[in-house]
Amino acid sequence: MHKTLNLDELIAKKQRENEEAEGGGDQKTEELYDLIIPPGTVVSIIYDIVEEFGLEPVTRKVFVGIANSEERELLALRGPLEKVQAAEKFLYEEMKAWVENG
Repeated sequence: MHKTLNLDELIAKKQRENEEAEGGGDQKTEELYDLIIPPGTVVSIIYDIVEEFGLEPVTRKVFVGIANSEERELLALRGPLEKVQAAEKFLYEEMKAWVENG
């Protein structure tokens, strides 16, 4: 039986991993950047990005100026600049392939 992908479980898993890593002692502070995931992104692509680039899934409140102009909680993937830029390129390529083959 296959397991259904669940973003809440993925976020919780990454938070546990980060807590375990932080318990290790001195780590230098690095600047982190967020890659906002567009609503409607295929969940399997999000999983692939998190696993391949080691980014941390977080939620962010973002102003969305569509229709009622409101703040929405969106998924973001957080990490160092180089990884976030590579993940953004990967996201674009995977979504383009998904749309063209869909």
